[in-house]
Amino acid sequence: MTTKNTTVIFAGAGPGDPELITVKAMQALKKADLIIYAGSLVPEAVLSWKSKKTETLSSAGLDLDQIIDKIKEYHNKGKKVVRLHTGDPSLYGAIFEQMQRLDKLKIPYAVIPGVTAAFAASAAMNMEYTLPEITQTLILTRISGRTPVPETEDLETLAAHKASMAIYLSIGHIEKVQHILGSHYGFESLCAVAYKVSHPEETIIRTKIENLTQACQKNNITRHALVIVGSPL
Repeated sequence: MTTKNTTVIFAGAGPGDPELITVKAMQALKKADLIIYAGSLVPEAVLSWKSKKTETLSSAGLDLDQIIDKIKEYHNKGKKVVRLHTGDPSLYGAIFEQMQRLDKLKIPYAVIPGVTAAFAASAAMNMEYTLPEITQTLILTRISGRTPVPETEDLETLAAHKASMAIYLSIGHIEKVQHILGSHYGFESLCAVAYKVSHPEETIIRTKIENLTQACQKNNITRHALVIVGSPL
């Protein structure tokens, strides 16, 4: 995580609240010449930490080649770039493919961790994922969709453990999620939908698993949310 004399810094923006960014990431934003941020996933408020001279560029609509070309351009000028990802860069951040390309170009980089939505959600609900003699395991996962998951990590397989679980990027398959969770945790068990946690629009919905799909539809939640399930609820 060393950032001294580093051209590129991959930083976690946190879940949305600009005060939930780390001090280290905030300082990186202040020193950056260019911030490439993850489109609408990173609220404008988080960018308020940058200096007035810092340029910003949304990565929405840019492919990997365009992002790397822009980083290379600034590196060749001796400029500092912050690649700002929502939450924590290591979780569904797609930073590995970017780092591979930077390695080939011999462009130095470092990573600053961030607060992921699962932890902002547990804080908002005053909940602990790991309780003595109840569960000591937290699974962070997603259901298979446009992005496949390995067969051994299928939601059906993971749900069988009945551990605490935070399911990302799966609202588009909520009916399937409901069926799988109900089959293992019980349809009468509680779950929660955490929508835009720590944003001004934050909504936390607690419901029985049997009502999960209905709760999402009733509240027009189609994205930007995770499903939480497990005994601590």
